[in-house]
Amino acid sequence: MQIGGLKPSNNVFLAPMAGVTDLPMRELAVELGAGLAVGEMQTADLSLAHTRKTLQRQQHSARAGLRSVQIVGYEPNQLAEAARFNVDRGADIIDINMGCPAKKVCKRAAGSALLADETLVGHILDAVVRAVDVPVTLKIRTGTDHTHRNGVTIARIAESAGVEMLTVHGRTRADRFNGEAEYETIAQIVDAVSIPVVANGDIDSANKANQVLRQTGAEGVMIGRAAQGQLWLPGAIAAALAAGLTSHTAPSVTRQLDIQRRHLTALHAFHGAHLGHRIARKHFAWFLESLAQQGQLTEDEGRRARRQFNEITAPEAQLSMFDELADHIALSATQQRHRESNDSKLEARLAA
Repeated sequence: MQIGGLKPSNNVFLAPMAGVTDLPMRELAVELGAGLAVGEMQTADLSLAHTRKTLQRQQHSARAGLRSVQIVGYEPNQLAEAARFNVDRGADIIDINMGCPAKKVCKRAAGSALLADETLVGHILDAVVRAVDVPVTLKIRTGTDHTHRNGVTIARIAESAGVEMLTVHGRTRADRFNGEAEYETIAQIVDAVSIPVVANGDIDSANKANQVLRQTGAEGVMIGRAAQGQLWLPGAIAAALAAGLTSHTAPSVTRQLDIQRRHLTALHAFHGAHLGHRIARKHFAWFLESLAQQGQLTEDEGRRARRQFNEITAPEAQLSMFDELADHIALSATQQRHRESNDSKLEARLAA
């Protein structure tokens, strides 16, 4: 698929998640096979452009692939100026957020709250597309609530304004992240426009990605919460889709541990001594959840590890604790293999 004149390496993208998809996470996701990793949402209010948070969200590197910058706001001229500001600083793509359901965003009539004002949506998109010479993309939800699913109308407005790609989260604003994603409306949006549509919502496997692509006719998928603690997932899904497979292959636990250690080290370096160890906590907690789901840790072991990690205030000590956990998992795996081998030998003797 193409976004204007740009061609991502594949059609499985990492979703922008505020406070999550910082530069270290995007770099690793792209290295591990994600076709595109969209940057964290940035305010269109340029008076805040030099705050610590915004400056960090502006960080990019060649290792993170195409630079897609997501901006959020509600005033057309302000959003247009923010788009120009980011293009001047190297943005390859400007993505406009009309999908965030967070109260602090919606109370300012931004994010998914904009879906209730189709006229304003048109003004915003017209202003931003005219302001820059790079592709403009848009992320939306299916509507404001179940009685006001206007995603098709918004999509047509976007195409008419010159938006080059549309990402649709299969929930309404009112749904937030509750319930199951609805793909029927995404399919209707795909049928209504000729620009590429990317489906988002509850996609956590190659099987689900295949199902959603078939059901919706979308050209790509975007992975959000499922990639938390599993940075390898978008790349694994992309590899499976490219090979025509209906299931993906997870890296070995040893490889997953290596990826997570690299991620923690990168978070410490990027966010610094004061914030690095704090931000690392949530990523480590997601990783523990993933290990538990894979049967590598019990729930009690996961809770104890999370509690211990959260009490640590030094990056070096966090890494030491992580190494102890990795050794524990490796030892448990070895012991399990020995038990299975002994069980097999016993069964063979009994059969003889």
